Amino acid sequence: MFTKKDCEGFHRRDFLQIGSAGLLGLTLPQLLQSEARAAGNSAAGSNAKAKSVILIWLAGGPSTIDMWDNKPEAPEGIRGEFKSIDTKAKGVQFSEHLPKMAAVADKISVVRSLAHTIPSHGPGTVFMTTGNKPTAALQYPAMGSLCAKLLSVDKGVPPYVSFQDLRNGTAGGSGYLGAAYSPFGVEGSGGGRGDGNKGDGGNMRVRGITLPQGFTLEDLEKRDKLLAGFDRGFKELDTKGNIVEGLDAFHQQALDILRSDKTKKAFNLASEKDTVRAAYGANPFGQGVLAARRLVEAGVRFATISTGGWDTHSQNFNALKTRLLPNLDTTLAALISDLDERGLLDSTIVMCAGEFGRTPKVNKNTGRDHWARSMACIVAGGGLKRGYAHGTTDASGMAPATDAVTPDDLSSTIFQQLGIDGQMELVTPTGRPVKLFREGKVIEKLIA
Repeated sequence: MFTKKDCEGFHRRDFLQIGSAGLLGLTLPQLLQSEARAAGNSAAGSNAKAKSVILIWLAGGPSTIDMWDNKPEAPEGIRGEFKSIDTKAKGVQFSEHLPKMAAVADKISVVRSLAHTIPSHGPGTVFMTTGNKPTAALQYPAMGSLCAKLLSVDKGVPPYVSFQDLRNGTAGGSGYLGAAYSPFGVEGSGGGRGDGNKGDGGNMRVRGITLPQGFTLEDLEKRDKLLAGFDRGFKELDTKGNIVEGLDAFHQQALDILRSDKTKKAFNLASEKDTVRAAYGANPFGQGVLAARRLVEAGVRFATISTGGWDTHSQNFNALKTRLLPNLDTTLAALISDLDERGLLDSTIVMCAGEFGRTPKVNKNTGRDHWARSMACIVAGGGLKRGYAHGTTDASGMAPATDAVTPDDLSSTIFQQLGIDGQMELVTPTGRPVKLFREGKVIEKLIA
């Protein structure tokens, strides 16, 4: 399904697709041992407003000038084809193809003055998902990996989960933190119940946490005995590659997670009401976002769900109005409303963004090209303002005009709401102290 490549040759299905190394494989025990070293303590302070983050990733770079920051008064060739509509947030307008988001705009903030200087998919993604400008000297961990490191979770709950349609590489990974803090990757579409995805009955699985179909706990015990026979080889591998750590001491805890009812229940979408499942959209993206909501209810700290196709160098407006915006509008609005109705929006931050925006000027193929100098994103929940538009861009959408912010500012703000100081330091395996976000500053105007 996810076979389309973006303009730089990356398969959309590969974006951020990391996860644990396999059944009881290697990441889970590392995670457990690393958490034990920290004596189970969380870095979050008592001032934390949020507990979890759901990142909706628009892979390819969304044309936010045609979504959240329309320019109806701009010259032809810049303003685009879409009309603007009023929203429930006073003075804020969205694209006409985002009516459901317009109806929940009083519950969210739109950041219209976000910008950086990297108009390339891979490095731009790293900057947006780590809160640090990429450098060859160090691989920075994704925000989800930082949450896995710094925030505690209940027994039987994975701290950081990523869904399908993700890109391989450094983006979304654990960077200098090591494999213990990589995301647990989700398998399964969440289909069933007549939504066009047959075969899994509405269930999803997490590699390293949920047993593969046809594999029993008895089979697992047999595999464990086999692994024990290779203990010496694993330890040698661990010293060389930082891959395996503490399988023996933490094996029982790994089994506890495999038996966890919390994780199993979160991924059993068949137990959700038909009306709720339908509201999120009868497709893998919509059902993945619904699963993310169930995961944060179960105690997961960070969930990333990606949807591709936003690299619209040609036929930008047709792609947006017929395919991209209707799906996003349905699913994102459903998530915001659902979290709010369940009393979870105050403790859950939702962020919807891509690696950059698109050029204000429409090209000869009726498309828009890469443009990082101005972009917009949506944030909601976790003590952030509701019904608020932060910053502006100039009349043509070329650059921020007021209250400019960068990806590291956004990351610092999110982590402050999680009760974590973005200027705190972690230490790399070589002993180098590194701030979470080197240059990030909290966006005070964004905080309620």
